[in-house]
Amino acid sequence: MNLSWMMLSCSAAGAAETPEDDGTVALPAADRVGGMTVEQALDRRRSVRAYAAGSLSLQEVGQLAWAAQGVTDRESGYRAAPSAGATFPIEIDVLVHGVEPLADGIYRYLPDTHALRRRSVGDYRPAAYETTFDQSMVRDAPVVMVISSIVTRTEQRFGELAGHLVDIEVGHVAQNVYLQAEALGLGTVAIAAFREEAMAAALELRDGERPLYLLPVGRLR
Repeated sequence: MNLSWMMLSCSAAGAAETPEDDGTVALPAADRVGGMTVEQALDRRRSVRAYAAGSLSLQEVGQLAWAAQGVTDRESGYRAAPSAGATFPIEIDVLVHGVEPLADGIYRYLPDTHALRRRSVGDYRPAAYETTFDQSMVRDAPVVMVISSIVTRTEQRFGELAGHLVDIEVGHVAQNVYLQAEALGLGTVAIAAFREEAMAAALELRDGERPLYLLPVGRLR
């Protein structure tokens, strides 16, 4: 199972890391081989609430995003995490600080193209932290992954069951991130305790997008 990054040539990596005029940044191809087994990642997985100094690389950010919602089958469009009826209600935003060559800001992961699209510039970690009842890892981690949902995508097929199905799906996604972080030598913790409306406003989510989980990610001490 691929749980770490495939190293690219310098020329390819340089091209992949150049932001386009529309704020889109292509990511290096996700590693699908990895150096850690699923069993090892499961055995070692723990919630980590304090991190060492230093930010993440663009490669690491991209691999985490791929583990959460990356496309694993181009023909079908299936993703790394299961989705009821392949309705894909989940959206992944990444709050980054100090990740070269990105400007600090909020980036939306684009699964179909394995890219990030900048939504807003600035350090949004403090604003997110203010909604989380003093959970300092959101303020201090160099990267915070935000899992949100657009439930109407699932409602179109499953009606009143949609909310239940989306709640299950977010668990699949978070566990993928946990295991990928472990395989990369990083730490994370799932956070669901926050003021939902305040979080949506702080992260400038669109109407109909509901924040469900935060996953701060950093280097192990």
